[in-house]
Amino acid sequence: MKSSHLRAAALAVLLVVSAGIVANAAASLPAEFPPDAFPSTYQPLPSQTTLIQHATIYTGTGERIDDGSVLLRDGKVAAVGKNIEAPAGAVVIDARGKYVMPGLIDVHSHLGVYPSPAVEATANGNEMTNPTTPQVMAEHSVWPQDPGFNTARAGGVTTLEILPGSGNLIGGRSVVLKNVPATTVQGMKFPDAPYGLKMACGENPMRVYGSRHQFPSTLMGDVAGYRQAFADAQAYDREWKAWEAKVKAKGAVDAGPPPKRDLGKETLAEVLDGKIRVQMHCYRADEMAALLDVAHEFGFGIAAFHHAVEAYKIPHLLAKADTCAAMWADWWGFKMEAWDGIRANIAMVDAGGACAMIHSDDQNGIQRLNQEVAKALAAGRRAGLDISKEHAVMWMTLNPAKALGLADRIGSLEPGKDADVVIWSADPFSVYARTEKVFLDGAVVFDRDDPKRQSTSDFMLGSSIDPHAADAAAAGEGAR
Repeated sequence: MKSSHLRAAALAVLLVVSAGIVANAAASLPAEFPPDAFPSTYQPLPSQTTLIQHATIYTGTGERIDDGSVLLRDGKVAAVGKNIEAPAGAVVIDARGKYVMPGLIDVHSHLGVYPSPAVEATANGNEMTNPTTPQVMAEHSVWPQDPGFNTARAGGVTTLEILPGSGNLIGGRSVVLKNVPATTVQGMKFPDAPYGLKMACGENPMRVYGSRHQFPSTLMGDVAGYRQAFADAQAYDREWKAWEAKVKAKGAVDAGPPPKRDLGKETLAEVLDGKIRVQMHCYRADEMAALLDVAHEFGFGIAAFHHAVEAYKIPHLLAKADTCAAMWADWWGFKMEAWDGIRANIAMVDAGGACAMIHSDDQNGIQRLNQEVAKALAAGRRAGLDISKEHAVMWMTLNPAKALGLADRIGSLEPGKDADVVIWSADPFSVYARTEKVFLDGAVVFDRDDPKRQSTSDFMLGSSIDPHAADAAAAGEGAR
């Protein structure tokens, strides 16, 4: 039986033993448990087989296809290339003069936990009551009616990771969402996506807690805080594994009661086991290097450094650690740790062999990630780097998918992947380009020509896709 299954079964064991049914205690342990206490109920919206033809296609793999076609069927990309025949009954879209690419992915968003309109009652992104709060989960703060989800969808964003804020050393679990209208976060939750763990280095935690005369108040306190948290998690993990070994050797009754469950240490133990991906707020190169050392000390990986204003100084370290950098195009200089930035940051990290990408961290910036990548591309070319547009597309599609552990499912137009697709009116690297249609799992979730496919929330004016649609589909009712 897997370690996580035994831990989940511990409560059942205690109940059985306390009831006095000692002889059957071992039989009370189920063989399987749900991997997530808060499972996704997301189901794709109804879709039609669709052929998009005569388009310029950026596949997200570094390839460009002129006068190309994409076939969407049963929520997946069925074919990509030239001269694809439309199946009987398929919807055919003539995209002559238009551009097609994968749905955009934002690995750093606070939509739903810091929604618009910004009011105190809905500001739920930072549990700043302790420097380490790995036990909290961003999904329990997400407000699905945030109008930002709708404007992000209109900007071509089909998948996004919602993170806790950066006030703590360890802020809690992130959640990956499919950007569909829904009344519950479970109706948006990307099925079987790995959880992330938001961590933060630098000024934020030391400012929050130092101002209260608490630990940490210095950068050395920051690092000590991470190390102690993971050392405690290692001890917790050893305690559970020792109990699990007793269960296997002696049976559930003779093994005695399980250790007390600690949700925070359990989360960090899953990081140590490689089940949860670390997403780390960090600006300075020296601090990123120190955190890579901490990760090496405790045997876990860092999926991505976020903001990473000085990542251009250490692409070799990032590449060696298989750690991505999620960056802005030109936000820097607004505080000391963000001072030493350059506009060619993304391009230089990419040229140095590391995984580079755009991110927003902003409810407005998420609406124009294509323009942000265009700025980063232009800066890289000015710096003398030979970068094609088809390659730069990966900075907003395939590379973010990699950072989320989902590159086998989204991020590129390849057969078998989710049919998350955007049709642009013009080259998406142009400031004049607008999304015309956005598909998510093959269903049209935004259509600039159809008011019924321009969703709003109760806090925006206009008509709306039924906000219950995703939840109804999950219940087997279909879209109303």
